[in-house]
Amino acid sequence: MLAGRSYRFTEFVFWTRRSIYALVVVATIPVFFYEVLGIKWLVMPWGVVLLLGTAVALMAGFKSTQTYGRYWASQQAWMAIVAKSRGWGTMCRDLVRDPEESKKLIYRHFAWLTALRYAMRQRKPWETVDKANNVEYRRSYTVPEKEASLEDELMMYVPCEEVAQILVASNKAARVLSLQGIAVRDALDRGAIEPGAFARLQGAIGDLHGQQCSSELIKGFPYPRQYAIVNMIFVRILCVLLPLGLIQELEKLNGIVNGFMAGNMVWLAIPLSVLVSWMYTSLDQVGESTANPFEGGSNDVPITRLCREIETDLKEMLGEINLPRLDGGKHVVL
Repeated sequence: MLAGRSYRFTEFVFWTRRSIYALVVVATIPVFFYEVLGIKWLVMPWGVVLLLGTAVALMAGFKSTQTYGRYWASQQAWMAIVAKSRGWGTMCRDLVRDPEESKKLIYRHFAWLTALRYAMRQRKPWETVDKANNVEYRRSYTVPEKEASLEDELMMYVPCEEVAQILVASNKAARVLSLQGIAVRDALDRGAIEPGAFARLQGAIGDLHGQQCSSELIKGFPYPRQYAIVNMIFVRILCVLLPLGLIQELEKLNGIVNGFMAGNMVWLAIPLSVLVSWMYTSLDQVGESTANPFEGGSNDVPITRLCREIETDLKEMLGEINLPRLDGGKHVVL
């Protein structure tokens, strides 16, 4: 997640430059036909273009609101995970008599966080992180889940036999919580915890299941495809019709303009069309990126950093000094 300053204008232009290339071509063709080939009927009433532009602007605003809503919901889900995790660490420390038993429960919780964040980074068909513009920008940062395997990460927190059980499960994070429940039940049977503590710990595990489902809901269900495709189609129609409307309006200025632009005002339809169309296509591109807050893009919710912060907090509760490094660099998705 990009934190701190905003993107530079040059960065944004570079990210959207493929759209700009296409828009230049789309705007140049009708102007060339009109001015060079003399096809004068190739125009569109400005009122039609204005009506379409208004409709597309409303749809773009709707999409921006909805995609940001998905992003905000994902932030809320993971901040709830942070809160529940701190509560889990406190309960394990205060309710479990044996410090080693408490440490095992906390470290298994780290394994759950690890399995969950790896699940959130898995590729979905509707995500845009593999598009050329996003692939290029990814060279400026790293995604930790792409750099290390899940198995290696889990080995730091739970025994090998548990790692093997987790890796073969279809829902690995849910399997970790299942193992956590078994461990809590075993601690009750051995007298390591009181029945009241058992009830509280099991309740906390249930809460973690709920928070996991909240995160999986956003990951597993895309921004509705019907709205996404309609918005994209209408934006492209506007980009094609916009220069046709501007040609007619700029043609009217030829009789009142002096200097080198006299009789050549129609050529201004190219830069003006590109500028206005770029605004619409950029909004659509930003919306598509915002709609997928776990895909590994630069605007993701920083789930890896949140997991490391949780690990730091809980290890401090245990009195440990070997704490994970929290990299505050801009170009790392954490």
